[in-house]
Formats: sequence, structure tokens, C-alpha cells
Amino acid sequence: MSEVYEVHALKYAERNARTRADSFLFDDDHAAPHAMDYFLWVLRSDRRTIVVDTGYDTDEARRRNRPILMDPPSALRLAGFDPDRIETVILTHLHYDHAGALDRFPAATFHLQSAEMAYATGPCMCHGTLRMPFTADHVCQMVRHVYSGRVVFHEGDAAVAPGVEVLAVGGHSRGLQAVRVMTARGPLVLASDTSHYYENFLTGKLFPIVVDVEAMLSGFERLRGFADRRELVIPGHDPLVRALFPLVRDDPSGVALHRLDAEPLRPLPSFAAE
Repeated sequence: MSEVYEVHALKYAERNARTRADSFLFDDDHAAPHAMDYFLWVLRSDRRTIVVDTGYDTDEARRRNRPILMDPPSALRLAGFDPDRIETVILTHLHYDHAGALDRFPAATFHLQSAEMAYATGPCMCHGTLRMPFTADHVCQMVRHVYSGRVVFHEGDAAVAPGVEVLAVGGHSRGLQAVRVMTARGPLVLASDTSHYYENFLTGKLFPIVVDVEAMLSGFERLRGFADRRELVIPGHDPLVRALFPLVRDDPSGVALHRLDAEPLRPLPSFAAE
């Protein structure tokens, strides 16, 4: 029997010194500023709490010189969720900003596409450009979790819990997966990096970090069919998410929790190529 979930987006970091060239290939306005938010997501029903992605922590922020507002496990606690008690974590992919702090979820079983583990540990990592979004420590932590029996691998679309399924997409990374979750408003899709911004999937603009262009473009098309309305597809890094959905809790640090299964506060803007 399906369960109905509340869905929250937890912002824990931001990068504002970016341009549209960092977000879109073949963009006509490549020099214009284009900010990026970093989120992890929390699904909660009457019976369970599931975390989607684990963000990147203070050590990784220091290594990459990409400061965070708050360490993600601390941000989760601030928002009222205890990472020590989370039993299910879905990793959309293993890039550094989605799969850090894996040792900070001691009770969790991790759900991952087999293709992503093979990609992150295989011959493609001999190429610096493909290796750049990964961090060896994170991948090694995941290998240790495999050996301790705490990883569930999926081969394509699969159910994780009643009302929650992963959808294999690829494109940005070989084993990238989105998450579809049942809410009171219908199926909601956490696109993660299947579409970094609304503009990616709504206009077909490629994100510059891409291992498979065809899979990324096909993923944009699939996203439109995964939910009943485009407002129910949530991109992975778009600051517009915070403008559209109600704020539940914030902090002087800039950490903010938004409720995604609520009605949007305003209509989603139209984009030129729609």
C-alpha cells in the first residue's frame, strides 16, 4: 500500500559568483550572473523518514574552496531531523556535492544505481575531466559501506519504499537517478541533477558537466512525463525553488527548509524556448 509523504528541500550552501556559462551550454547570454543553491531533501510519512543525498561537508568545502553555510548533518538537526536515526538514504549519484558525509549516517542503508558505482570506480575515472566532480574519499566510503552490507544497488527504475521510487536517467553522470515520491498533491519528482535548473529541462539546455548528451536530453523529456504538472518537478540546484515554495524554517546562517508538497506561492515563470 502506497504512503503519502511530506517533502522538504534543505538548503545548506550556495555559490553566487557564477555565470550562465557555468549552467548552460550554447547560451546566448553566457556572461550574465547565475547563482546556484545546494540542497538535500527529506521525505517524511507517518511511518518513515528518507533522506535524498547527503551534500558536501566542511572538509570537502575546504578542499574545493567552496564554502558551505552549515555542515549538512548539522543542518538536518537544525531542521528537526536526526541523521543518526535515518535508516534510508537515496544517493542520486556520487558527485562530491551529493555524496559527502556518508559516515555521518550510521544507521542508514544507501540506495544507488549499479551503473553509478561502476562508473565512479571504473576506467572513466582515469580522465581528469570526468573524475573532477567525484571525490575519492566519498567513493571509498561507499565501497566500505558495500562491504559492510549497507548498500542496495538498483538496475534501472525501482521501488525503495511504498510511495517512493528511483528513476534511472543518466546523462550528467552515468548512473544518475531521480526520485519520484507520492504526496497529497500527486507524484512529485526530485530531479536532482537530471535538471539542475527549471530552465534545463523546460528549454532543453544542456548542463556543461555531461557524460552522455543523448541521455541528458532524453532525461529532460522523461522528467516532463514523470509528474502530472511541471510544478511537481523539482530541479537540483535552482534558487527559484525557494521563491516558489513555502519557507518552513530558516536560520541566520542562511540555511533554509522549504516545503515542496505544498501549493507553490506563485506560478512557475515561462522560459523563452518553451
